Amino acid sequence: MVHDTQLALVVPCNNEQEMLPTTIEQLSAVLLRLIDSGTIGGGSILFIDDGSTDNTWRIIASHAAESDMISGIKLSHNVGHQNALWAGLEQAVAMKFDAAISIDADLQDDISVIDEMLAAFHEGNDIVFGVRDNRNSDSFIKHFTAHSFYKFMASIGGEIIYNHGDFRLMSLRAMKALMQFPERNMFVRGMVKSIGFPYKCVYYARKERTAGTSKYPLAKMINFAFDGITSFSVKPLRFITIIGLILIVISTLLIIYGLYRYITNSTIEGWTSLMVSLWFIGGAILTCLGIIGEYIGRIYSEVKQRPRYIIEEQTGKNKESK
Repeated sequence: MVHDTQLALVVPCNNEQEMLPTTIEQLSAVLLRLIDSGTIGGGSILFIDDGSTDNTWRIIASHAAESDMISGIKLSHNVGHQNALWAGLEQAVAMKFDAAISIDADLQDDISVIDEMLAAFHEGNDIVFGVRDNRNSDSFIKHFTAHSFYKFMASIGGEIIYNHGDFRLMSLRAMKALMQFPERNMFVRGMVKSIGFPYKCVYYARKERTAGTSKYPLAKMINFAFDGITSFSVKPLRFITIIGLILIVISTLLIIYGLYRYITNSTIEGWTSLMVSLWFIGGAILTCLGIIGEYIGRIYSEVKQRPRYIIEEQTGKNKESK
């Protein structure tokens, strides 16, 4: 069946000069094949340069000058992957694409399943999640931390697809619904799931990076995890209350024990037990203050309502309005 679907491929980039020529070549070939087969009526690759300091933007601009299929947005500074992704989705909505597929520039996500995504979209699904069927390409630490994060998110009621990153298809309707979310501390993969529109999952094996370096070191992964947890649950705050109650119970038992030893004239001065108690309570208090601080910090950034990103430059031809 021939479809007239207009498809955007949204590709956030940050210092991807080594990988970008290959990415452009492969994604362009995918779009041309989809058009020739009648799977889509037309399409465009939209690159978002998230404050790169290498030749990423020059490569995007030069290819956009040669092909109407390629366009780009240069952000004024690095705003993070989620904000760059949001910028691309907003542009796809403004250009009135019927659907958009977001994919990272390293192409570790399997572009061959794009056909399955489009098939699921044509079946009536507004959202199609690309889900990894294994994590064999990850290091032990990354595998362990990712698994722990997904399990923890599920335990606190976070709406998230296990082993899903940011490789997904969204219909125009779904993207417009997503744009109604006002928060600045974004965890897009959770926000998309909470839209509630019909969805389907397609599974694939994630590939190894062939060029460049990972843009998600451990520190960024931890910060990203905090964004996800604090964006979708207040259970960590409730956990503080539970800790407080447990400490009260422990303290009460210690008081009873101390009075018993005093009454029976068997009190022994114990420096070790005193120090252990102080360190334990002090650590618990600081941990609780840290959790509260995470929420307060996010409230602070939300109330300022600063723009998620600022566009410095654009290149390529916009798709004409329907």
